[in-house]
Amino acid sequence: MNVMINGALTPVRDGLTVRALIEDLGLGGGPVAVEINRAIVPRAQHAEHLIAAGDVIELVHLVGGG
Repeated sequence: MNVMINGALTPVRDGLTVRALIEDLGLGGGPVAVEINRAIVPRAQHAEHLIAAGDVIELVHLVGGG
């Protein structure tokens, strides 16, 4: 299925959760803010929230530094 991730049409596998998407994209090393279809998905729901075909997803990976 296809979803839009940060403005780019991206194929992803069926049955994908938000947590699995974050890991598949290599962003599992730090905090990630997730918005799907203009609604924030709380971190506590990442393991259960399923990605659906056509979802518009915005991911912000927080990075520390100075």
